[in-house]
Amino acid sequence: MKKIYIIITLLLIPFLGFNQNIGAGGSLLYNLQSESMGIGARVSISPNNSVSFVPQFSYYSLFIGSISEWTAGLSVELKVLKRKHLNYYLLAHGGYNNWSNPAETSTITDPAPFNFEGGVGISGTKCLRPFLEYRYNIVFQETHFQLGLLYIFGCKQNTGGYRNNARMKRGVKCPTFK
Repeated sequence: MKKIYIIITLLLIPFLGFNQNIGAGGSLLYNLQSESMGIGARVSISPNNSVSFVPQFSYYSLFIGSISEWTAGLSVELKVLKRKHLNYYLLAHGGYNNWSNPAETSTITDPAPFNFEGGVGISGTKCLRPFLEYRYNIVFQETHFQLGLLYIFGCKQNTGGYRNNARMKRGVKCPTFK
């Protein structure tokens, strides 16, 4: 298993910091049916394109609700409306689900190991992108929300700070040469 993590890390290194084709972030999750909260992590591949691929991991803990489970999967995001500051998208998600305590929390005694979700989302377009998603799980017939932040690596957006490109291009005229 350790070798798989090393291989994945080495494959992702060329994308980090050199272009705007990848982003990473985290989210808070709320499941309406179980009234449980969880956390999530994601990597967005090609976040500026019309279609993005988003590997994700999420974890619901007994400390913040009634269920204990983790999921790992891949979402495909289709941006249907792109505006200057907001993107609206549809998403489809498939993944593996490891539900630790189904007997205590549900009438389902033998849950399916795979889940399939569909939903809608809205996100920002800057380097640090807040997002909100609504998802419906077809297998477990439940809904949840995800609220989080995604950071785009190598983003060259002019933020007006120290490295403000407009200010640097103006230049400063030397008083000696008039």
